[in-house]
Amino acid sequence: MSTPIRTAVIGYGFAGKIFHSPFVSAVPGLELSAIVTNSSIPARSPQTAAEAYPKARILSTPEEAFADPNIDLIVVATPNSSHFEIATQALKAGKHVVVDKPLATSAESALALIAGAKSAGLVLAPFHNRRFDIDTLTAKKLVTESTLGRIVSVTAHYDRYRPLVRPNTWKESGGIGSINGILFDLGPHLVDQAISLFGAPTHITASVRADRDVTDIDDAINISLIFVVGGKPIRYDIAASMLASDPAPRLRMHGTLGSYTKQGLDPQEAALLGGKRPPSLNSQDPWLPEPETSWGTLTLGTKLTEPVELSRNPYPSVTGDYRLYYANVRDAINGTAPLAIPAEDGYRVVRLLELARESATQKCTLPITFD
Repeated sequence: MSTPIRTAVIGYGFAGKIFHSPFVSAVPGLELSAIVTNSSIPARSPQTAAEAYPKARILSTPEEAFADPNIDLIVVATPNSSHFEIATQALKAGKHVVVDKPLATSAESALALIAGAKSAGLVLAPFHNRRFDIDTLTAKKLVTESTLGRIVSVTAHYDRYRPLVRPNTWKESGGIGSINGILFDLGPHLVDQAISLFGAPTHITASVRADRDVTDIDDAINISLIFVVGGKPIRYDIAASMLASDPAPRLRMHGTLGSYTKQGLDPQEAALLGGKRPPSLNSQDPWLPEPETSWGTLTLGTKLTEPVELSRNPYPSVTGDYRLYYANVRDAINGTAPLAIPAEDGYRVVRLLELARESATQKCTLPITFD
């Protein structure tokens, strides 16, 4: 740990600027050594990156980072279509790699990346940071402690209201059915959160569609996953939309002993967009603990016989923290801990997104197989 893991973030757009650079910088044992950007957009420009991180070298091409023997870890924070190519080059250059979601745009490409990392003895980590959201961490605690009894169903939403197409962004281009729509944008988070709770699902039913009057991408999804845990089925329904001006609860879980409902999104993204940076993980400064007024509601049966009696109380949220993602990557590279989110989970997510598209096209439920 005396020598930090020198890290280059490739891309200084939304992902690199908001979700990667601040957290690499906040984790002891990692060093943000370089940022690759040559954008003419002021918010993503080399000058902006240099002002934000004056100790980091500003590079204009990924190849400069690959060729630098002092760089240990490459973070791929570029558009979806480039993930596979950049990650492949980084692995061939002998670098550990973090890839922003999705790990790749096809299951076949994801498997190729995994094989390349294994043969080189390198860490390949999919950036499924939303496992470290308040709602997911709290749900994990409820499941682990069996607070709700046997879980029977879960509903998870990421709702937005963007009725008009945003200009000049790759996320709103590519055409219906492209890899830039909401299926490959919010879908990876939602699907990964589901498998982090319950493992591999057995069946999938999906609707992937364009709901807005004018749109260049799929802008709404509904995915139903069936898990079997302890011989009993769990239905996990996922939804994301750009036409939800009145959002549904972020998460709702029902079990044999009661229910849990959480409103609102984890506050980390909003804080980061507002210019706040996380403190060092070694500091005593808290990173966005959620106020009690935002806690979810736990409703439990106190008397299960008729007439049923219920208790309804706020349930303390487990504080979300994306620093924990990069702390685990650090530990995995140093060989002191296994990777918390293995590359195989990144593959499973991409495979499930492909099956969701196939289910939507065929208008049917599909069994799930992993190669």
